[in-house]
Amino acid sequence: MRLILLAVFMLATGLLQAAPDGGQLYARHCAVCHGDKGTGGVGIPLALPSFLESVDDAFLRKTIRHGRPGRVMPAFTALSDTQLNAVVGFIRSWSEKPAPVFSHETVKGNPVHGRELYASYCAMCHGAEGEGGKGTGVTFSRRRDLPIIAPALNNPGFLAAASDEMIRHTLQYGREGTPMRSFLVQGLSEQDINDLVSYVRSFSVEADSAKQAPAKDAPVLVGESPYTLEETVENVRQSIISQNFQLIRTDYLEHGLVEEGKEDKRQVVLHFCNFKFLYEALAIDPRVGMFLPCKVTVAEVGGKVQVMTINPLYLSHLFNNNELDDACKRMAAVYRAIIEDATL
Repeated sequence: MRLILLAVFMLATGLLQAAPDGGQLYARHCAVCHGDKGTGGVGIPLALPSFLESVDDAFLRKTIRHGRPGRVMPAFTALSDTQLNAVVGFIRSWSEKPAPVFSHETVKGNPVHGRELYASYCAMCHGAEGEGGKGTGVTFSRRRDLPIIAPALNNPGFLAAASDEMIRHTLQYGREGTPMRSFLVQGLSEQDINDLVSYVRSFSVEADSAKQAPAKDAPVLVGESPYTLEETVENVRQSIISQNFQLIRTDYLEHGLVEEGKEDKRQVVLHFCNFKFLYEALAIDPRVGMFLPCKVTVAEVGGKVQVMTINPLYLSHLFNNNELDDACKRMAAVYRAIIEDATL
């Protein structure tokens, strides 16, 4: 009884912390991309039996901790080791089989021969230089090259998480339910597979040399206008049209947030879109729907008229999707052109 009372006292005072709930942590951090039950979405299906049977817990822990730079999967650096282990335990609960155990010894092979084999057997899905398939996760309504997007093998996050033995196991047996077939069944020898592993591991040198500090772009693009508010709004309208975008509507920024008629008339937002560009961007990453269609705000602040909009390059870093970077660069260039045209 004394032990029970002591435990209750320690919990109440914070001296003893309850074990983290892996299910709750998964729901908070992972489900939005991988699905409530791990069936996939923007992220890969974690509950797939052939996936869980071919990755060890160390791979899952390192993947969560380091993410996949530039490939949508973020790094969860704020999770404690205890929380991270709880998430891994919850993911592992989807499989009735125990987690595989792989050694972390280096597989010895011929990377030169492995490169030749890679070009013939792997490049079609994983990219000529290991850059991975295009798109995100599992296809639902969006067209994809494959049902499950092939991972980027040259990604520093993948290379840090995957042991040579785990890569070899995946090549040997494939993953049922995905386009990844057994290379033994395809006729390769075990030495061929070792050569492939050595070549994939050689991407580590390139990944390390390609590391660079992320660019620090301003979250908002701002330009000051020498014209009146009304003149600037008209200038923005004309500039939007000249950039081959369709003006959807012009409204007060506070519309719908305050009682109708009481909006601040000094804050005007213009909504516009190029539907071809919108479709292309959504096909790359559906999360761009958070800031598309496009918006530019014209506001009078302290007697000065400013034209401002969110900076897609800033959001690009948050989305962690290299494929989306080009679209964000294009959109940032359009925004800058509109602001410059409207304020010259």
